[in-house]
Amino acid sequence: MTNDLQASSSCCSTSAANPAAASSGHENLLAGASDDLTTCPVMVGSAVSKKAAEAAGLYRDHEGERYYFCCAGCGPAFDSDPARYAANMA
Repeated sequence: MTNDLQASSSCCSTSAANPAAASSGHENLLAGASDDLTTCPVMVGSAVSKKAAEAAGLYRDHEGERYYFCCAGCGPAFDSDPARYAANMA
């Protein structure tokens, strides 16, 4: 008996082809997006595109780190207590 199983990539890997997307004919919207996505430190869990946030000025730099926001209201909230909101990203 031989073991013909090959190592496969994780279904969550964005660098490998998404077999589910390929078989359905849909575009893999997660491909290449992992480097651009983060979450808002104020509205925890809200996904943020770094590129879109930078283009809109929705970011702050605090202690050498850049934080991206999901909306215009989050920047002033972050400014009121940056350490508190930065801790949400740890």
